[in-house]
Amino acid sequence: MKAVVKNLENKEVGSMEILDLVFGVEPRRDILTRMVNWQLAKRRSGNHATKGISEISGTTKKPWAQKGTGRARQGSLRSPQFRKGAVIFGPLVRDHAHDLPKKVRLLALRMALSSKQATGKLIILDEAKLADLKTKILAAKLDKMGLSNVLIIDGSNLDENFAKAARNIPCVDVLPEQGANVYDILRRDVLVLTKNAVEQLQERLK
Repeated sequence: MKAVVKNLENKEVGSMEILDLVFGVEPRRDILTRMVNWQLAKRRSGNHATKGISEISGTTKKPWAQKGTGRARQGSLRSPQFRKGAVIFGPLVRDHAHDLPKKVRLLALRMALSSKQATGKLIILDEAKLADLKTKILAAKLDKMGLSNVLIIDGSNLDENFAKAARNIPCVDVLPEQGANVYDILRRDVLVLTKNAVEQLQERLK
């Protein structure tokens, strides 16, 4: 299919052919949900932990005699029923990541790209470059294009001025092509791809 190519001045500067295999796939909510859950689970640190009885510092002495005191028998002051004692079945350091087939991950990325194309939320730029490292200049250009909540994906070599200028603009993310992912595509309203990014994504996903 044909797609219009614009520049940062919001003017049409040509068109390019985009593959139906990458940008024309019918999106499925279940596939996209599985992919987002996989990404969010993988990024969890999993470093929450509590101490078991063997990790609590304290005496190993038996608190009182087994019999004859009239109180319940106890074996350790580090047991969970005592103040500053252990935690039973508490969280431990773990990895929350789970498996998801590579074919499903690639299909989900195609579906995320296709959903933006189908809803008219995909814009293709000729290039994402700035002569000067000025956030004000980039903010004005994005405002002229009507972009307030946007993910911009460039080729493998990001323009340093453009990437740094975008850092201080709220709800604007800039990624290289190899960092393109389903979660970031879906969490922003509009997806902007450069011609270079389109070519590299199509080569990767076809």
